[in-house]
Amino acid sequence: MSFLGDKAEGPPITNVMFLKTHKTASSTVLNILFRFAETNNLSVALPVGSQFHLGYPWLFLARYVEGVEPSGPKQHFNIMCNHLRFNLPEVQKVMPKDTFYFSILRNPVFQLESSFVYYKDHTPAFRGVTSLEAFLASPWTYYNWSLGLSNIYARNNMWFDLGFDNNAPAEEGYVRASLAAVEQRFQLVLIAEHFDESMVLLRRLLRWRLDDVVSFSLNSRSRRTVTSLTPEGQERAQRWCALDWRLYQHFNRTFWAKVHAELGLQRLRAEVELLRVRRRELEALCLQDGGPKNQ
Repeated sequence: MSFLGDKAEGPPITNVMFLKTHKTASSTVLNILFRFAETNNLSVALPVGSQFHLGYPWLFLARYVEGVEPSGPKQHFNIMCNHLRFNLPEVQKVMPKDTFYFSILRNPVFQLESSFVYYKDHTPAFRGVTSLEAFLASPWTYYNWSLGLSNIYARNNMWFDLGFDNNAPAEEGYVRASLAAVEQRFQLVLIAEHFDESMVLLRRLLRWRLDDVVSFSLNSRSRRTVTSLTPEGQERAQRWCALDWRLYQHFNRTFWAKVHAELGLQRLRAEVELLRVRRRELEALCLQDGGPKNQ
């Protein structure tokens, strides 16, 4: 991927595939993309019927998209961003060749903690345990490998979303090959802990306007439900989700390398401040006591 120069100009990129990972601030990104599609009258690859996901947790197939007929003419869309398990050959059947691919990752320790709260009642590995700390002290007591897709939220879920085996051994050759495959396909991987910086870099690479990437937080949890793992629990989470940990470490590095190549830290800070000022302006206009105003 050759990066846009400092004075990059041209029309905004409108063919975009966002791999929506779980518990990573991805719903906020989804909202940004839906808004951009509506504003610019773009087509969106939406799930068939009343589904929210594009076949998740099974590997994505083109037929999971509304309006795509296996035997019919090829149909391409501008935007794809609903939850799916990445499967490149099938994605390419519904997205143009010049599509910009990006995703978002979160520190796996915090991602797992959030998943434990959010999916506790739906994940067999989490149901019979009182806390994530207790689960991580003896994960194989609760985690049944044979339950397969039922337990995807309990281990290496971001790795799984990228189409890989979340129970694979974290062998060096396998991990490196997998990371290289992701890096080859995805022009950008955002980092949830640096969300505003991510939006600034995304906006630059897509050549979008500032207002296109302004957002309010979505799906954020009540502070009452947020608990902190002990340092020992955090280390156990890193070991338990070793594949996600390697994924996060690698793309945290590539994210900051892209920041330096595209913007530099001084310009990044200035543009982040512009984004935050604009967000505050729109919050005053659109929100009342943290919720939407009637208009």
